[in-house]
Amino acid sequence: MKAYPWVLFLVMFMGALARASERPNVLFILSDDHSYPYLSCYGDGNVRTPCIDKLAAEGIKFRRFFTAAPQCVPSRASYLSGRSPVAARITRFSSPLPRDVITFPEVLKKEAGYYVGVVGRIYHLDGSAKGDDELGKFLEVGGFKTFKDRFDVVQTGSDPVAVEQATAFLEGRPKDKPFCLWVNFSDPHHPWTAPASYRPDPASLKLPAHVPDLPGVREQYADYCAEVNRVDETTGKVLAILDKLGLAKDTLVIFAGDNGQALPHGKGSLYDPGCNVPCVVRWPGVVAPGGDSSSLLSGEDVGPTVLDAAGLKSAKGMTGVSFLPILKGTAPKTRDYVFTERGPHGSAPVQVAMNSGGYDLSRAVRSDRYKAIYNCTPWIPYSPVDSAGGSAWKSMQSLNAEGAMAPGMSATYFSAPRPVYEFYDLEKDPAELNNLSGKPEVAEVERTLRLEMAKKMIIDFDYLPLPAIPGEDKPAKKGKGKAKANDSAERTTLFKKLDVDGDGKLSRAEFSVSRSPADAAEWFARRDADGDGFISREEFLPGSPQGKAPAAK
Repeated sequence: MKAYPWVLFLVMFMGALARASERPNVLFILSDDHSYPYLSCYGDGNVRTPCIDKLAAEGIKFRRFFTAAPQCVPSRASYLSGRSPVAARITRFSSPLPRDVITFPEVLKKEAGYYVGVVGRIYHLDGSAKGDDELGKFLEVGGFKTFKDRFDVVQTGSDPVAVEQATAFLEGRPKDKPFCLWVNFSDPHHPWTAPASYRPDPASLKLPAHVPDLPGVREQYADYCAEVNRVDETTGKVLAILDKLGLAKDTLVIFAGDNGQALPHGKGSLYDPGCNVPCVVRWPGVVAPGGDSSSLLSGEDVGPTVLDAAGLKSAKGMTGVSFLPILKGTAPKTRDYVFTERGPHGSAPVQVAMNSGGYDLSRAVRSDRYKAIYNCTPWIPYSPVDSAGGSAWKSMQSLNAEGAMAPGMSATYFSAPRPVYEFYDLEKDPAELNNLSGKPEVAEVERTLRLEMAKKMIIDFDYLPLPAIPGEDKPAKKGKGKAKANDSAERTTLFKKLDVDGDGKLSRAEFSVSRSPADAAEWFARRDADGDGFISREEFLPGSPQGKAPAAK
């Protein structure tokens, strides 16, 4: 009997060793500004990506993988922390990741003995001082630069240098430890400098439906596709190192984009091209080859998934959902909604007459079919991030100025102010050009998505006001509430009667029916809370208007 504790210890020890031996190495590769579907394995004929296509054929490709933000810094914060950028306190683009926000490589290192490193393009999470010596010293001395403490190896460099750094990391790793390596590539980020040999013929491209077919647009898409072709080749070099060292069979590889393409409707916007990125996963012996999934996934989910694959629990504060069941083929989906958010971009301070390229505050929620967007700075005009000076946007501006742009595109890109609420049926309108917010036919599902958005904002302690919830004036069971319910029903009927064109909002003319001009002007101003020149159903229904009376003249 005395030997029993030793036997028990030996069994436990051998079990721990067995579990440790099953833990995969992890290779996490990020391209930069890379929208779905710009891989040829997705059927996109504009690019040629044989290396990543092969990776997908050996594993699974995801079609509805969304980064948590359409920008580098907050997106990467979410990937590493397993939580939203708001929850990680890093919506300001130049913020360092707070030290108390734990990253998944740290958990691997601390709890499972992994050797962890980051190489390549700047990883963005140690803060930016815009070149100011005083602020740079403050970040360093104040202990805000934390990644050398979090990782065993922290290096930055160009894409060719990243391959060299990855090689050195893999060759020099401790052979008795599993590893986790995060490789960051710059392509297809600006500047677009890929040699002509990578560049497709602009005339051969199939353009997406959210941009007009103009020579300037085609030229920039050709430049962009060249960068995608080049990052495929660079990625292939890192994958070849795994093969050469005999590590591929024991390594979980995740390839993804950090946010969408720097073209209109993409980077910096909450439309799909801004946040929907390629995601390919290979894990020999676990992930069946040739997988193809349209399940919704979020950048928040990567950290929890990797930890789950290593037999570890998510770190405190992680809100992402492990999609290991999808990888193992035991579940078709792991979430019903994805949430995305936009904050400041770059390091420029706020200026009068600035556009959304540098500053914007918005939130979005997407289901399989629908998307709701909540714009909290609608007075700021739209401008694409990183490509406002390019031929695509300039030619689009010229087309709009001539009055020749299609109405849906003109409304999407050039409305001023922009709508506070946007709502899209992605099955009927995948280009997101027909805003249905406030339309009776989508009222129920729009309410559902706004409620989900509000719940996420509460969970994350979001600093923005919660969105209005359509139908908040629910009938009460007794007393004054019953009269309120009757009032609401009457106002609903009146709204439908006044909305002659059935567009889900009241113009000044529709609102002014049976009112004196002075009365109509005052109450229109009171009701038009968002100042967009129309009165939505949500603005009309409350018994008391949300806005203020116009200033006395």
